[in-house]
Amino acid sequence: MELRQLRHFVAVAETGNISRAAKKVFLTQPAVSRQIRALEEEIGQCLLERQAHSIRLTAAGETLAHEARDLLRHADE
Repeated sequence: MELRQLRHFVAVAETGNISRAAKKVFLTQPAVSRQIRALEEEIGQCLLERQAHSIRLTAAGETLAHEARDLLRHADE
């Protein structure tokens, strides 16, 4: 797990949309999608419920989003 993956995941969690998250972190949508899928594979949990035009966090995604925000804040300090 890398900090950049967590940053990308938090961007998706905050925007609720992979395309908007990609713009926020200055990447393409496929790059952000790959990062999220790699993170899901690494931790063995589905983090997002993907729907046609929106994204919702799963329970595991909610927990990770909360923890990731704390980790990123500490890393930035």
